[in-house]
Amino acid sequence: MGLFDKLKQGLTKTTNLLKTDIRDLFKAEGRLVDEAFLEELFDTLVKTDMGVQAADETVDEIRSQFRGRVVEMNDVLDVVKKKLKALMAQDADPIRFAAAGPTVIMVAGVNGCGKTTTIAKLTRMFLDDGKKVVLGAADTFRAAAVEQLTIWAGRLGAEIVTGPAGSDPASVAHKAVAQAIETGADVCIVDTAGRLQTQQNLMQQLTKIHRVLGKQIPEAPHEVILVLDATTGQNGISQAKHFTDAVHSTGIVLAKLDGTAKGGVVVAIRRQVGLPVKYIGVGEKAEDLALFEPEPFVEALFEDVAI
Repeated sequence: MGLFDKLKQGLTKTTNLLKTDIRDLFKAEGRLVDEAFLEELFDTLVKTDMGVQAADETVDEIRSQFRGRVVEMNDVLDVVKKKLKALMAQDADPIRFAAAGPTVIMVAGVNGCGKTTTIAKLTRMFLDDGKKVVLGAADTFRAAAVEQLTIWAGRLGAEIVTGPAGSDPASVAHKAVAQAIETGADVCIVDTAGRLQTQQNLMQQLTKIHRVLGKQIPEAPHEVILVLDATTGQNGISQAKHFTDAVHSTGIVLAKLDGTAKGGVVVAIRRQVGLPVKYIGVGEKAEDLALFEPEPFVEALFEDVAI
């Protein structure tokens, strides 16, 4: 399955919502763009969880171009798509690799966000590119997390470093990077304990891991990936802001996009947080990770909406 088909599949629920609601806005002979129409369009866009701000800006664009005119659906969709692509514009630079030695990637997120599966998907992607990967299981307070990551490592063919239950997570992270250096690995991915952004002591633990990695390799971690669960919608914005404050997140992987009609949350994240969305999870398999690019994302979002 190609990238566009994966995106279409992952966005099915959001597209179905848009397909129903946007088509309901129009009649066969078109629709007058008045305030009633603009309010209905605004409500439809907000349902995708793109946020009030982005929906407002998009509706303003329609107002300025078409107010008082009778328009066809495709005319409106063309403007909506162009505006959303502009709102989500970002540099196409998914992973910043180290100039020499292992690239260290720290992965954070709340419990149940899809973090472990995302690490497996990133690992699979790097291995497919011919890179050697070492995983650091620094979620030492949850035996199930270490066990799950160990199973993935074995399945995919990556090395893994673990520690005793309840041991210092920063110590495990340090050992993982040391092994990556010793074995000449290309990438070291450090898992961290899932936590709520409001748990200050655990957020401080993240900061400690970040500091320890930086002492080990001056520019490490080279990436701090925050995994957000797309099904949480706007709550992901709060998570992103808190985690960014704690560990200077460099980008986001939006997981479980295939399980929600809130695919528009990508727009809100780009608009309100400013962090790049690096990848999106579009399924449960290890290969179901798609590079995020605004152009194909928006096209896939509206692929089956137009008549």
